[in-house]
Amino acid sequence: MSPILEVRGLVTRLATDAGVVRAVNGLSYTLDAGEALAIVGESGSGKSIAALSILGLVQEPWGRVESGSVRLDGRDVLALPAAELRRLRGRRIAMIFQDPTTSLNPVLTIGRQVAEGLREHLGMTRAAALARTAELLALVGIPDAVARLAAYPHQLSGGQRQRVMIAMAIACDPTVLIADEPTTALDVTIQAQIVELVKRLQKTLGMAILWITHDLALAAGIADRVAVMYAGAIVEEGNTADLFRRPRHPYTLGLLGAMPRADGGGSRRLVPIPGTPPDLRQPWTGCAFAPRCSYVVDRCRQETPPLLTTDSGTRSACWRWEEL
Repeated sequence: MSPILEVRGLVTRLATDAGVVRAVNGLSYTLDAGEALAIVGESGSGKSIAALSILGLVQEPWGRVESGSVRLDGRDVLALPAAELRRLRGRRIAMIFQDPTTSLNPVLTIGRQVAEGLREHLGMTRAAALARTAELLALVGIPDAVARLAAYPHQLSGGQRQRVMIAMAIACDPTVLIADEPTTALDVTIQAQIVELVKRLQKTLGMAILWITHDLALAAGIADRVAVMYAGAIVEEGNTADLFRRPRHPYTLGLLGAMPRADGGGSRRLVPIPGTPPDLRQPWTGCAFAPRCSYVVDRCRQETPPLLTTDSGTRSACWRWEEL
């Protein structure tokens, strides 16, 4: 079966006052129908920019997709005319953004904002769209949904605003849902509720989910597969259980070593990853993680390792994965 989403060799550059940032560097992965894939990595690794690139939301003059392809249902999204891409966004592929406070329009009612996609993509009348919006708000767990149609974003709690963003994203039954750290600004209890809501909606609606996060524990609980991203590219990818049980890249090992355990971990000490991520405005040779890696050898500094299949079932971009 062909993947529903296929990203190959994606390269995205951002223009800043300090120089051109090489935000995404040859990113490749696939997403099957109904699958949940988590993209994990430190802040600045290119996770969010890659998601915006997939949706065609990186535009000049501040950014540009230089090369690569993004195929959704076999069609190259990046090659579509702007009007056709707008019809695709929200209908076949949708996104939950990090911060609902900045994503929702403060001067429009919740009902109007959710109904807009229904009217635009499905051709519903205003009355039908509002009725469906009330159903969607109820589906995502917002109480007294009909009354909330006339509410403004500032009249809702942070968790309720995020639920509104989820309702907007699933309104037109997309086949692919991108969730860009949707629980970042929420407290722990609300985070857990949002995660369980998304998992339930995926099962009910049959969506494929691309979950972007820096939280490894969250990835372990929601994803079928995990892809670890560093300096704009994937350095390890595989089945969630295999990757957590037997990681085969030093960066993945470092992330796991720096992650607190829910049971307190006994006498286990957290071990931070030394150094800092690379300056993506500057070119480098070889493995981008080499300056921070305790397994580094000369070859690592000279040659960029490809993703190699390992004995644990994952694919690792490390010349020395067998020694980990």
